Amino acid sequence: MKKYLLAGLLGLSLAGTAQQDEQMSMYTQNPLYYNPAYAGSRQSISFVSLARFQWVSFDGAPQSQWFSVHSPVLQKSLGVGAHFVNDRIGSRNRTAAYVDVSSSIRLNKKNHRLAAGLSAGADFMSFDFSDLKVTDVNDPYYGQRFSSTKPNIGAGLYYYGDRHYIGISSPRLFESKLTDATSFVTSLNKRHFFFAAGVVIPLSSVVDWKPSTMIKYTPNAPLTMDFNMNFLFYEKFWAGVMYRFNESMGVNIMLKIKKSFQVGYGYDFPINGLMRYQQGSHEILLTYDFNFKQIIYNSPRYF
Repeated sequence: MKKYLLAGLLGLSLAGTAQQDEQMSMYTQNPLYYNPAYAGSRQSISFVSLARFQWVSFDGAPQSQWFSVHSPVLQKSLGVGAHFVNDRIGSRNRTAAYVDVSSSIRLNKKNHRLAAGLSAGADFMSFDFSDLKVTDVNDPYYGQRFSSTKPNIGAGLYYYGDRHYIGISSPRLFESKLTDATSFVTSLNKRHFFFAAGVVIPLSSVVDWKPSTMIKYTPNAPLTMDFNMNFLFYEKFWAGVMYRFNESMGVNIMLKIKKSFQVGYGYDFPINGLMRYQQGSHEILLTYDFNFKQIIYNSPRYF
């Protein structure tokens, strides 16, 4: 049954009727992946590494790894960065590498800023059908391997302050054209649109509340909506819950070990029909901010 489910999921992805971009529950800690305008917003050289192990015990389940680095230049008016992703589901593997550039302006005395960003890079797609078990050996893709490299660009806007942010973006603006069966398998890449927002509200001298949301839209696919409810204790420890509409729910924690280093863990579990076939999804997060100069913050870096 698991093999049939995986084949169905992969087939939906190839047909463009399901989302292709990787899911992550701790999206608030890795915004550069989906919005290039975030580059340089943390006033430091910022490193983020995140790994997701989805649907544990499900054969061929997605496994994804992300890495990003970015920094401000020219006194925060310009930001530069790069992000990388490797994702595997069943017989499909996607590796992507992009560079990011953003430019921002200060809007008021509260230091609210509006940034616009662009990214450029390529997606490296490969399919290996040689190890699949099939019932029809005459299937034209049986035993075949395909690969394709597709350059692309992304764009985004990001409005933020010390305790809030709103962003809209599309990580890949170009869609591949379908010309034949081979390009159908190797080149299909649907355009995605992201809307993300969050705010930090102080509840007491030691507790802050951080609600956030991400909405992802892909043509011919269901709308994806994530909601996170996190709490920060003593400016050192994050804990919260997440809910993905009609799909999953979970928990996440993050600990600030030093001023610049944080480690996090997230777990979510499907609440749809997949819950009977696997044991949930795990995420592991590491972040590090390197400052050339000792910058004194009036508040911790929430975003």
